[in-house]
Amino acid sequence: MKAQIISIGNELLIGDTINTNASWLGQFLNELGIDVTRVHTISDEKELIMETVKQSMNESDLVITTGGLGPTHDDITKTCIAELFGVQLIKNQEVDDYVRDLFKKRNLPFSESNAWQAMVPENCEVLFNKAGTAPGMWFNENNCFLAVLPGVPYEMKYLMKRRVASKLGKEVDDIGFIHTKYLKIAGIGESTISDHLLGDLSDYLNEHTSLAFLPSFGQVTLRITGKGSSKEEAEEKASKLAGLIHKKAGSYIYADSKEMTLSESVGKLLIDKGLKITTAESCTGGLISSTITDISGSSEYMLGGIVSYDNSVKTGQLGVLQSDLDSVGAVSKEVALQMARGVAEKLGSDIGISATGVAGPTGGTDEKPVGTVWIGFYGLGQHFAVKAFFSKDRLVNKERTTVIALEIVRRVLLGIEELPYELKKETL
Repeated sequence: MKAQIISIGNELLIGDTINTNASWLGQFLNELGIDVTRVHTISDEKELIMETVKQSMNESDLVITTGGLGPTHDDITKTCIAELFGVQLIKNQEVDDYVRDLFKKRNLPFSESNAWQAMVPENCEVLFNKAGTAPGMWFNENNCFLAVLPGVPYEMKYLMKRRVASKLGKEVDDIGFIHTKYLKIAGIGESTISDHLLGDLSDYLNEHTSLAFLPSFGQVTLRITGKGSSKEEAEEKASKLAGLIHKKAGSYIYADSKEMTLSESVGKLLIDKGLKITTAESCTGGLISSTITDISGSSEYMLGGIVSYDNSVKTGQLGVLQSDLDSVGAVSKEVALQMARGVAEKLGSDIGISATGVAGPTGGTDEKPVGTVWIGFYGLGQHFAVKAFFSKDRLVNKERTTVIALEIVRRVLLGIEELPYELKKETL
């Protein structure tokens, strides 16, 4: 089954609203075994909406539109759809009763604009929306299915999960299945993974099995997709390639699911080994500790952290020597080492991790340009620091530093000698 997605709304084109619907829908449909071949983002313009829907239906088995179903004058999607099919809009009494009752319960005034929500094309099947006031609409016209959904993300997701998925499932059962596996790696670039860890996979990649590299902030997610005439066949094809990748790069894979994060993986290792961790942060401003504590239950292994942004906190709380700050500066091996040891000893943890750097976009020098970062590690018989260079973007530098710091901890806990991006351990 081939599908196209149409996102409707001027706000999407001018950047007032980020189009998260299309990416969510693409993922949702892929997991159902439906190939998304095109995504359109268009304005609230009558002729454009009608032409895009018509063309997409001619090219696909399924078209999903989002947006333009609200009660205001710029919400014209269902009017365009009705005109495209040459039908009238009629009142759906169930929707009308529901909306009126909803407004009454909330003690809100009801207007003609709200009554408009119950008007739908006469050839549609109404997808009742208990997450909002605008119903979805389902059409089976010209050998193509069309789902017209609200643009509000939680309403769209509700209708896809509760109303549309069951309809699509009946169709997909007849045409095949897709099974997707995700493997997550940190601290290695995608080219290194491809060329040096995995090598030639051509014997495993074909029309039934595919591999995609999805990089972000120092991490790479490998998406493995298997296709087959049954669920078991699709899963077998994906599992075969996943097994090979595990053999080639197993120690670098921190997760076998899309949902697991690097901080969650590190947390599980700390729990298994009964260890506690603390953080001392300057350039990351607490992001490392925030990321660690994003995980429920992190109190089992996270004792606390110190954001030593000013040098007075480095000396007063972490025991960093003023003489080193004067001679080599805050962004240095010496300071990163002292910060990591200082926080571990002060808070009584098994592991201390530190970060100090030039986050940017200002503050860089010829000797220490923007993006220069030192990360320190203390504990388990090891005390070292690594020097990394990132970008000129402040937020990117904070994100990448956090990822590398956590990946260093993960690798030390597992006894992996090679550090992320082949960084070198430096000691005093």
